[in-house]
Amino acid sequence: MKHETVKKLVVSGMLVAVIIVLSGFYIPVGASKCFPIQHMVNVLAAVLLGPWWGVGIAFCASLIRNLMGTGTLLAFPGSMVGALCCGLVYQYTKKLVPTYISEVLGTGVLGGILAFPIATLVMNKEAALFTYVLPFLVSTAGGTIIAAILIGILAKTHALSTMRNALES
Repeated sequence: MKHETVKKLVVSGMLVAVIIVLSGFYIPVGASKCFPIQHMVNVLAAVLLGPWWGVGIAFCASLIRNLMGTGTLLAFPGSMVGALCCGLVYQYTKKLVPTYISEVLGTGVLGGILAFPIATLVMNKEAALFTYVLPFLVSTAGGTIIAAILIGILAKTHALSTMRNALES
């Protein structure tokens, strides 16, 4: 059990690093900065590590990006809700398509709606309830497509099962 936790912590740290290193790649949509790499990592974390690890990765990456000045407070609700949703769906179904859909709905719809109070109350921006849904949907759809392609390649080459086995042993 202890070795499994250390392995998952190392992989989590590497995934946070991927997000930070590629944080310069973003799509500006409205007042938010949309990071497809975050959503790609959310799906990878769901499949490899589980929901709570995914939420932790999303939180750490959002915090570091904010401290570096490359992100906004809106990164927290979108990334963390999406990671939780797709992580829980994968944990209970072990099916990829519902996992992809839950990342898009979790980040795009739920995260977009949860961004509203942060934008209006904390960031003092004028916004409507659904202001961030479309930009978050664009971001998460792109990241989820990238993740689906990557997971498809990893599954075809049997690297995905090798990684899962290594993390569980």
